[in-house]
Amino acid sequence: MKKDAPAGALTQARPKGLFAGWAARESLWMAAYWPVYGLLFYLLERVCRPERYHVMYTALDDVIPFHELFVIPYVFWFLYLIGIHCYTAKRDAAAFRRLMAFVVVSHTCALAIFFLFPTCQHLRPLVFPRDNVLTDIVAFFYRIDTSTNVCPSLHVVGSMAVWYGAKDTKLFAHRGWRVFFLLATASICLSTVFLKQHSVLDVAAGLLLSHVVYRLVYHPVREGFLGLGRRAERRRRISRRA
Repeated sequence: MKKDAPAGALTQARPKGLFAGWAARESLWMAAYWPVYGLLFYLLERVCRPERYHVMYTALDDVIPFHELFVIPYVFWFLYLIGIHCYTAKRDAAAFRRLMAFVVVSHTCALAIFFLFPTCQHLRPLVFPRDNVLTDIVAFFYRIDTSTNVCPSLHVVGSMAVWYGAKDTKLFAHRGWRVFFLLATASICLSTVFLKQHSVLDVAAGLLLSHVVYRLVYHPVREGFLGLGRRAERRRRISRRA
């Protein structure tokens, strides 16, 4: 004769699948924005090219020298961005949702700016001052990356997304990690001007856009933009327990 299991002994079946152990497995669909964004950006860059671009330039751009060492943080940006997505998706679902909300809003705004106010820059050196492996890497980026649609700088917006996302997690909120992320974000932003990929104006616009979207997503009024604020997250947790 079978006995009934004591109260509390029953456990929920563990989810199965590739992302079964990921905290944000139910929100991973938000990452589908990236290929959509990539397609739209490609169309703006290669297909829907305007007749006239606004040249981004300030006198400060002439003062900043080219240096190929900055290609290291420039390339690190790709791992930087992928890393924060993977970490938050695996460990912190709420932080992942806010990160993706920031990405969606900021990058969509950037696409709208590129379409309404197309920009370009003419800062790239015709001849590199040195010939080495790092300048070869820079030359590769010059070949595959156009000098159009530069304001705001997406390298800046992307690095700020990582900075805000890292601050939103418990692990990376510690002082040592904050110093690392601050230095990494600052070096990536600086790399855009020292590699002559962007004007100072592009960096300033990227920082401004990032700050505005940050206020909407991470420090929202009342329940928060798209219901993603910390207060809304606390209420969700309480309602689940009830």
